[in-house]
Amino acid sequence: MNQFINATVFTGDEWLSNGSVRTDNGRIQEISTAETTSVPNGTTIIDLNGDYLLPGFVDLQLYGGSNLFLNDQPTPDTVRHIYDSHARNGTTTLLPTIHSTSLAIMQESMAAVQVVRSENPFGVPGIHIEGPYFNPIKRGAHSMAYVRTPAEGELEALFSTNADVIRILTLAPEILTPEQFQTLKKLKHPSTLLSLGHSNATYQQATAAFNDGMPLATHLYNAMRGYESREPGVVGAVFDHPTVRASIIADSYHCNPTTIRIAYRLLGERLFLISDALFANPPRPTFELGQFVVHFEPDPNGPDPSRPGRYVNNEGNLAGSAITLIDCVRIAVEQAGIPLTNALRMASTIPAEIIGLGDLLGKIQPGYLANLVRADKTLHTKGVWASGKQLA
Repeated sequence: MNQFINATVFTGDEWLSNGSVRTDNGRIQEISTAETTSVPNGTTIIDLNGDYLLPGFVDLQLYGGSNLFLNDQPTPDTVRHIYDSHARNGTTTLLPTIHSTSLAIMQESMAAVQVVRSENPFGVPGIHIEGPYFNPIKRGAHSMAYVRTPAEGELEALFSTNADVIRILTLAPEILTPEQFQTLKKLKHPSTLLSLGHSNATYQQATAAFNDGMPLATHLYNAMRGYESREPGVVGAVFDHPTVRASIIADSYHCNPTTIRIAYRLLGERLFLISDALFANPPRPTFELGQFVVHFEPDPNGPDPSRPGRYVNNEGNLAGSAITLIDCVRIAVEQAGIPLTNALRMASTIPAEIIGLGDLLGKIQPGYLANLVRADKTLHTKGVWASGKQLA
């Protein structure tokens, strides 16, 4: 049993000064203020000295840990490594993500995530499959050797085993025939969310997809048809739609902070943060996997914690970030001007709700999992607990 005292608690809805949070058996048991706190016998007291106590972050798109990359080594050990690498920074729930690859690697990755999900169901609740069903025009850093339309029987094979582990599938709807799209909707597990990404769809095509069972859009602005006066494109469709929710990469490279602020003003709680991390802690300098060749590029203006560097491929295309989700929160606040309360919800409460776990994750409330992050006032992690167990 732990009792966190003298904390500035963000519950997911409001702030509590001089807050106290008691946890036991992996769950949050009680929240109170310093004036009303009583401590049961046998409790470990953790004095935060005014630091933030935040809900554990929920990252719905990242590819690797400190050294290992799921596409390269689709094994349970890789999944565990990815989780451990990000959890030390406060990401207590994540979806390991694979980029466009062969059906065999997709299936091996799904099986690996399924193993770890059985061990850690709320830490790794599933996988995000990004591609390979993309529009080649918007493939970004994805290898042309794998970007494709589904082969005959491929969708059936993809969902034949471990279908429930696919929590998000990103694809470009305009490359599928209407028959393929309807087949996909019938085959997918009810917990699988379809997300529009790497798409050159028109406004009309994107809107039709959103209205026909595609509730998400992947990394807003990046690898999608942009907004123009005579063709609003995918970006315009996201802005104009009443319910679609979009992820955004707040690493100060993928999106100018002003565009993040504009998206937040238009979308509000329909916008959520992802790290899109290729590697993190510290970033791996180079990586090669077939035609997928990338290198870490430090910021040209020198070391700057607000611009942590990026990954690019040999064509100069962005190929992922080198950060974790708490960095996205900090950049969203400091550079995009998003209120801290909202930025934290975009990294915890909202993504937890999106994957159907909003009743257990993303808030500090009685009955929720004791996934907690201690951070100083500059939003740097000082301690992490998952299901009440200290990780960092």
